[in-house]
Amino acid sequence: MKTYKDLQVWQKSMTLVTEIYKISKGSPKDEAYGLTSQMRRCTISIPSNMAEGYG
Repeated sequence: MKTYKDLQVWQKSMTLVTEIYKISKGSPKDEAYGLTSQMRRCTISIPSNMAEGYG
C-alpha cells in the first residue's frame, strides 16, 4: 500500500462524498447553511481524517 488512496475504505468514503453532494444538490435553498452544509462537512471529514491519520 503506497498511499491512503489505495485503501478500499477511503475509496468507498469518496464514493459516499460524491453521492451526498449529488443528493444534497436538490435540497431546499433555505437548508443550504443548515442540514445540507452539516451533511456535506461530516461526509468530507471521513476521507479527510483517514488521509491525515495515514501520514
